[in-house]
Parts: sequence; C-alpha cells; structure tokens
Amino acid sequence: MTTTTEQTLPLLHRTVRPEWIDYNGHMSEAFYVLVFGHATDAMMIEAGLHSAYRESSGCSLYTVESHIRYLNDVPEGAHLAVRTRILGAAAKKAHFVHELFVVDEAEADIPEGAEPVATTELLALHVDQQAGRTTPFPEDIHTRLTSLVVEAPDWAGRAIAPVA
Repeated sequence: MTTTTEQTLPLLHRTVRPEWIDYNGHMSEAFYVLVFGHATDAMMIEAGLHSAYRESSGCSLYTVESHIRYLNDVPEGAHLAVRTRILGAAAKKAHFVHELFVVDEAEADIPEGAEPVATTELLALHVDQQAGRTTPFPEDIHTRLTSLVVEAPDWAGRAIAPVA
C-alpha cells in the first residue's frame, strides 16, 4: 500500500531489523542514515531522477550536505514511516528534509500530531557524472521539484550549537 503526504510524495516504510540494533539496544545511528538514504532514492524516483533517467542522461543527484537530529530511541521491530518534503529547488540543486516516525503497523499513515523520532535536512546537487560537475536539471524535473516545494519546518536551517 502506498500512502501520500499532502505534498504528493509517498511515505517510505521500513521495519527495524535485528542487525540494525546497537549495543545500547536501539537502532544504531548508521541505520537512520540508511533509511533516510532509501527515502532520498524514493524521492528521486518520484521526481523523475530514476534509474532510466540516470542511464540515459549520465546524471544523478548527489547529497553534499546533511544534518541529522536523533530525537528518540527506536526499538527492534518498530515500523517506520518517512515523510519527505522539498524545501527548495534551483537550477542545479535541491533542498529537502526527511522526518522519521514510528507507526503502529507496516504501511500505516503517520498519525495526526505524531512527533518524529529523527529528522534530516539535505542539500543535493544535480551532477553530470561523466563531466564530473553540476548541470541544470531538465525542465520537467525542475518543474516537478518546484511543484513540491513547501514551507520549511521550524527545525530546518539550524546549525549544531557550539559547545560552551
């Protein structure tokens, strides 16, 4: 079952595997990154940056910056849903966020008022892999990305605070 957010991007669903659990008994930080990476892949497919596009154009989206917030522990077997929101798209770059939620069952929608257990904010560049440099998005992909742009959540755009 595929569910969609108000921005028309499908939710990504995963279940926490035993091998994702660390020595503290909850999901290890590396696997948050893995799940968020799968959400980026799903967003790329929805935007038209799928494998056929990559094969025909030699171009892809490269993440160049990210900021992850780990907000709550996630146990083994938890059902996860990731909501993706596009915050901006320019000629050669995209700014987006993923929010990770624990849901009651696999493929469930995110409950009203639910708080994320983790978030990530990313900046990605559209890269011509053969030339080794950025290149503008094709018009249809740029249009699709900009059609999905929403207001940034209040937590986006923050930096890591200095240690006093």
